[in-house]
Amino acid sequence: MSDLFDLTGRCVVITGGTSGIGLSAAQAFLEAGARVTISGRSKDRGEAALGHLADKEDVWFCAADASDEADVEKLAETAKAHMGGVDTIVCAAGINRRGAPQDLSLEDWDAVMDANLRGTFVTARAFYPQLCQSGDGRIVTIGSMLSVLANDMTAPYAAAKGGVVQLTRSLAAAWAKDGIRANCVLPGWVDTALTRQARLDMPDLDARVRDRTPVGRWADPQDIAGTILFLSTAASRFVTGTAIPVDGGFVMRA
Repeated sequence: MSDLFDLTGRCVVITGGTSGIGLSAAQAFLEAGARVTISGRSKDRGEAALGHLADKEDVWFCAADASDEADVEKLAETAKAHMGGVDTIVCAAGINRRGAPQDLSLEDWDAVMDANLRGTFVTARAFYPQLCQSGDGRIVTIGSMLSVLANDMTAPYAAAKGGVVQLTRSLAAAWAKDGIRANCVLPGWVDTALTRQARLDMPDLDARVRDRTPVGRWADPQDIAGTILFLSTAASRFVTGTAIPVDGGFVMRA
């Protein structure tokens, strides 16, 4: 049974891997025996992230904007040079801009769509050859509870994350014949730097989230990392095209 969850020798790339969910996933993969390349736009944040991670010999950082084709092609080449090939990609890069729809600019829209949706597509396409070569390629994308719920202040983000789910399903259908499985994780309210700022902006947010969440708390990034790992192991080899809520029951409550 332990072999179903063993990631020894697997080679993983995580975009948005320098903080939050991506960084927690990187640590979890390392502890499970994988080799990991993390990426993000900031070199300083990348170096700081490496300082937090164990197994320094099996983790690398490459600066890359996930929505920039040239950057991601360089990331793919760098990861292959470090690790010899890639078995799993985790598309965790993303941003949010809050505001009523009528107050958001097209620049806001484009920035959020590029970081979340375009970045997922660009990354998946760039790593497709290596995932094919793996023979057991895995793509794990990061959606959101807002992939399925509405919010009056996050129209671009909700649209992008809804698109991530459908993109993931399309990749799963198109690439199953190549031995690639693609699945999406839908986090609920997670305690990250981004949501800490939201709590400062909305003093009642913490109480509202706890009241609606049956588990009664915010998620820790490690809560999301466990599902990401599952979708990267042999235990999930017959799972593809899914969107799995990891939200403490938030979405199911009316």
